[in-house]
Amino acid sequence: MEDKIVRKLFLGFIQIHILHHAKEHPIFGMWMLEELKEHGYSISSGTLYPILHSMESDGLLHQEQKNVDGKIRKYYTATEKGKMVLEEARKKAYELFKEIKD
Repeated sequence: MEDKIVRKLFLGFIQIHILHHAKEHPIFGMWMLEELKEHGYSISSGTLYPILHSMESDGLLHQEQKNVDGKIRKYYTATEKGKMVLEEARKKAYELFKEIKD
């Protein structure tokens, strides 16, 4: 039960992390999995890809397909809406951090 609760809580952090990187440069799934792993998030591609698709459906990410070594790779970048949501999330996260840091 606790794992499910923690996972649900971290989903928001993961989405903010995705938006942060997608604002900086185009990202793709396997790169994002490795990046999240470096920050202590252990999720599978079966979890990440639905998150990316959902964020795309919500208008937060834009997908572009590119041929890389004969394979189609989907790259995601933050949309203007995604950038605005990220900025608001940063403000809220900063306020929350100030409140809970001690």
